[in-house]
Amino acid sequence: MASDQRFFVARGIGENWTRDRNRAKLDEIALNPPVLLDTTKRDLSTTVLGQRIKFPIMCAPAGGQTGSHREGELAVARAAGAEGTLMALPTGSAHTFDEVAAAATGPLWFQHIHYSDALTEEYLPLLKPAGFSALVLTVDVVGPFPMADALLTTPSIPSKIKSFANLRQRPDLTDEGGFAQWEPPNITWDRLDWLRELSGGLPLVLKGVRRTDDARRCLDYGVDGVIVSTHGGRQFDGGLSSVELLPQFVDILGDDAEVFFDSGIRSGLDVFRAMALGARAVFVGRPVHWGLAYDGENGVRLMLSILRAEFDKIMAYSGCSSVDQITDDLVVHAAR
Repeated sequence: MASDQRFFVARGIGENWTRDRNRAKLDEIALNPPVLLDTTKRDLSTTVLGQRIKFPIMCAPAGGQTGSHREGELAVARAAGAEGTLMALPTGSAHTFDEVAAAATGPLWFQHIHYSDALTEEYLPLLKPAGFSALVLTVDVVGPFPMADALLTTPSIPSKIKSFANLRQRPDLTDEGGFAQWEPPNITWDRLDWLRELSGGLPLVLKGVRRTDDARRCLDYGVDGVIVSTHGGRQFDGGLSSVELLPQFVDILGDDAEVFFDSGIRSGLDVFRAMALGARAVFVGRPVHWGLAYDGENGVRLMLSILRAEFDKIMAYSGCSSVDQITDDLVVHAAR
């Protein structure tokens, strides 16, 4: 992985306060396992919006994947399918919806960032025919703001990264570098039905909601799922970590919307921590890039298999034979 790509993957924004808080707060959660339970037969599978995956670890829509490996999103789609889990495709994918769908054997979701009404109208009608099964709207990206710590050292996005393949026939929607252009208006709550209509009625998941009143508003607007996420600390600095927000969102959303987690997952222990606090499944982002850089598709498969094996072992040691047995009494806040 080139040095500018390493910087692109590793950095947060501002002082990296939220990026680092994600890890620090996960590490405050300790296991509280029972003993002498029979866990010789374990089932790690779960369902996400009705689709079954073999274990609750999914590939996040981490952008810039061709900077870590030339096959980028195609490699991730193949790896996720081969391992029996789900991939969420980033908006700026270097490969088209149809190309990624042809490579995939597992479920596909699409993460959408609203750059402009014209781009949204171009993209969303293509999803369902290509085989995507959910629309993930990222709500914590509101404009093309440069990373302050990148201005004097490297571009915010390394120039070698290919992107926005679905706009190959729409150069009017891209800038000179091939990236989508930002144009108002932004997406607001009252425009969610417009997104649903464009996507042909795909389930709608919001990624990056941070306030409890916004979590309640998700129910008012019929949102199907929420990804509790800080965007890995890459877009907004100074906010609480994802794991601090997670229990509140689980309490509010209950059984009315599925709750997923990302930001900071680095091990099977982290997966277990998030699930004990109520997450249905988790996404990993930076580990996808590390797997790609190590060995493309095989590297992503290795990354997923390591996390799965770690998670499986912790389930066994915690007396769990299935993921629905992972409850909040199996962890404690060690810092309290």
